[in-house]
Formats: sequence, C-alpha cells, structure tokens
Amino acid sequence: MMDTKKTTKTQFIPGTVHTLTVARTSELGAFLDAGTGSTSDDILLHKAQQTREVANGEQVEVYLYLDPKGRLAASMRLPQMREGQVAWTTVINTTKDGAFVDIGTERGIFMPYAGMRGAVRRGDKVWVKLYRDKSGRLAVTMEVEEDLLRASRPAEGVKVGDTVAGSVYNATDEGMFLFTKERYIAFLHKNEMTCRPKVGEEITARVTYVREDGKINVSMRPVKEEAMDLDSESILKLLRERDGKMPYGDDTSPEVIRQKFNISKAAFKRALGRLMRQGLAEQREGWTYLVEQADERTE
Repeated sequence: MMDTKKTTKTQFIPGTVHTLTVARTSELGAFLDAGTGSTSDDILLHKAQQTREVANGEQVEVYLYLDPKGRLAASMRLPQMREGQVAWTTVINTTKDGAFVDIGTERGIFMPYAGMRGAVRRGDKVWVKLYRDKSGRLAVTMEVEEDLLRASRPAEGVKVGDTVAGSVYNATDEGMFLFTKERYIAFLHKNEMTCRPKVGEEITARVTYVREDGKINVSMRPVKEEAMDLDSESILKLLRERDGKMPYGDDTSPEVIRQKFNISKAAFKRALGRLMRQGLAEQREGWTYLVEQADERTE
C-alpha cells in the first residue's frame, strides 16, 4: 500500500502569516483547516481575533501565534509593518531572552536579545526593523542604522539655533544619533548632553551645526549665556552642600569635571570665573571656596 504524505500542523510556525480556509464555525469562533485531514488539528480563529465575520469555505489571511496555553491560534490582526520596513514602536513585554514589541499583532513580535541596542523596558519606544528569522518566523531588530540613513533627507533650510525633536536610534562612545520628525539625521555629542538619553527616547535639541551632506549636529544644552547661569548655580549648590569648599578648580582634569558636573572643562572655567568676578567664590591651592557675602557677615 502506497504511503501518502499529508501536510502536518507542524509546518505552521508561530509568528508567520498564512492564508487558510475556514473549515467550520461555532459560537467560539472559526476553525481553520490545517491541511492534515484531521479536524483536531484545525486552528482556532477566535471571535475576539476576527476583524469581521467569516463564513465556511472562505479563505482568510491570518497571523499565527501561541495562546496562553501554548496552543497554535490565529488572528486577523496582521502586522502593520511589511518585512524589511522600519518603524518607531512600543515595547509591550520583556523576557530573559529578549522583548516583544507592538506592531499590531496578537501578543507582539519578538525581538531577540542580540537585536537590542541597550536595555529596554516595557513602555519604551524604539526603532525596529521587521525581518524573518532562520525558522521563518517574523522578528524585529533595533539594528536600523542603514535603513534610517536611506530613509533620511538633508536638512535644507535649517539654521544654527533652530530646535528639532527626534528619537535616539543608536549610541556610541562619542555620542548618539537621532532621527528627527523631519527625517533628518542628527548627531548629539556626549559633551552636548545634559543627561544621557536611552536608545529610543525622544528628545528636543538645538541645532549647532549644519553639515555639507545635510546632516546636523545638535545640543541639549542651552545657549552659552543661559548655560553659564545653570553651570554657576550647579557649582554654588555643590559648594553649599560641602560646607563652602570643594577640591575642584582650574587645575582639575576634564574627566573629573565631566563626571562631577556633566559639563566640559571650558564650561566649568567660564562658570567658575563668573562666580569669582562676582565675589562669590575664590580658589586657593587647587580648592574652590565659597565667599561669604557682606550682608551675611554683618547679620
């Protein structure tokens, strides 16, 4: 007797899209023919996962996933991204192996740990690219640098001092890269950060330079005069917290200044110089001291 091979249910992998035929319907929903010849293998398309009512014999395009009990199930809510497409979307869950992001499907699309750019948490917004892994399952990755570069456009008509809003898509030792709402590529140097944003975080920054290739450099710091006010206040605050003295001054290394005040050595010297001219601080033997005000001494 000839052995006839039948299509088995195992050909269907969670995280894939298929067009299947409705074998029968019930109060629970519709059962899709898995092609094995056994009704016990049919895949449930629950009424809650239907975007419209379906009929017996109808072919339906569905997204396959595992339900909470680990059973293969179907949904008519298809991925809102095409394979190879890039989008800014939300992390809906994390596991020890990666995370799941929302692209319109049931239970989200898996992002393996290897595809992450730093740690991500539930609720974070991240740039991802949809691809198909070796098993044929849809997945996403945060490795989107080349894709965003191709999708970008030059910053024409932009001038120094303009404000732009964008989301971080890559971080390096020197700084971070942003993709703005206008689709500009912007570079934020580490010295121009007032805090270190996370990959995926959206920030507003000031344009400091427009390059010939249409990319821009940006800063989170205010303009120099406003920055000096903030930096001076930061130095005064530390002096008051340390009983009027601190082991930082003109001779302190830029690395220590950056670590302690999150500003450059040049910005530190400008702010400290202003305080000294105002008679609020003085330097002696490598230390900086808070100078009492005349009105305070006479009280």
